Amino acid sequence: MTESHMTASPLRLVVLCPHFAPDIAPTGVVMTRIVEELAARGHELHVVTALPWYRDHAIESGWTGRLWRTEKTTWGSITRVHPFPGKSKRNLLRRAAGFAAFSLLVGLRGISVGIRRRRIDGVLAMSPPLTLGLTGWLVRLVCGGRLVFNIQDVFPDAAVETGAITNRRIIGVARWLERVSYHRSDRVVLLSDDLAANVRAKVAPLYQHNVCVIPNFVDAAAIQPIDRRNAYRDALGIGDETVVMYAGNVGFSQSLELLVAAARQLPDVQVVINGDGSALEDLRAQATGLSNVHFVGYQPIERLADVLATGDLHVVPLRRGLARVSVPSKTYSILAAGRPILAAIDPGTEVPRILAASGAGRSVEPDNEAAFVAELTAMVADADALRAMGESGRQWVMRHVSPAAVAQQYESLFLADR
Repeated sequence: MTESHMTASPLRLVVLCPHFAPDIAPTGVVMTRIVEELAARGHELHVVTALPWYRDHAIESGWTGRLWRTEKTTWGSITRVHPFPGKSKRNLLRRAAGFAAFSLLVGLRGISVGIRRRRIDGVLAMSPPLTLGLTGWLVRLVCGGRLVFNIQDVFPDAAVETGAITNRRIIGVARWLERVSYHRSDRVVLLSDDLAANVRAKVAPLYQHNVCVIPNFVDAAAIQPIDRRNAYRDALGIGDETVVMYAGNVGFSQSLELLVAAARQLPDVQVVINGDGSALEDLRAQATGLSNVHFVGYQPIERLADVLATGDLHVVPLRRGLARVSVPSKTYSILAAGRPILAAIDPGTEVPRILAASGAGRSVEPDNEAAFVAELTAMVADADALRAMGESGRQWVMRHVSPAAVAQQYESLFLADR
């Protein structure tokens, strides 16, 4: 930590989040780095999060046997509590009960941390799960300070759009919880203008000025362009063939059947789907008989650079209507790795805007198989153009998105009333 990075008014913050290192969830990577950057600016932070469980939707070996664990750090502490995970993402009642139990336990431990420290300047809470909004409010109510509510995905919109939630009563309760959480927060942080507009339309005029935009960052120092021929590609048994990759959650929000359709029409292209999720079994069934489709589970975070570098072209597909409630954070990591993107996503939203501004790829309308396959075919036919797009994306990331800049924006939200 250098003195030039330290603020004149150190903060004491409680951070409530669903994942934190060493968990490999993308939201955990985001919050871990925000905490590290805030710590580098001289602040004291106390994180309350889940025991590592994201990889297999079960608590990882070495972390079981206790309802919570607390460890001290150079910048504060980390308390990890039981996430009450469930293997099936389709059992909504089970998931809701798990989120509620986790949020309650996070709240109790967060209040305990705050009381022991006596003075708290603020609470930084992250959604999903949406329930952490009210949890953050309760911690702030008891311990004081400001509540900043970070929204990674707008819930329940995505679940409603995909048909994951159809029960009107459940939707009504979720909408109520959403409004109450926004109204109880001093600031609601969204990742893009699209998401911010969505939330502003749901809150009373009195609270609309509390909604602001801070994008997720990418660590361009940790994720750098490396050789496409690396250990990960070798492990897949792929040589010099063109690789089209999807890396991330394999859920029903992502229209990955487009990628299977492309693999069927482009037998010389190797398609790698790296991840896990509720749609994986259906996707495997669709890809039956296709020798050029490879399904690979989540990889350790240390292999991220190799994974991203293996793809000559990455795809970011999102079903129609979802780009205004979710911004795939993988976009920034792909660009940092110097790889181009083909997005199948609502036009005029954040990802197409980034690709247009950076020159790092192309976008087509969502859920349009013919348009997707045609664009992908054209892109993989020109290796030189793919490399040029990748280089442009890397340069854009270096200029526009950094962890330090993002952390400074969060810091300013807590220092606003000082």
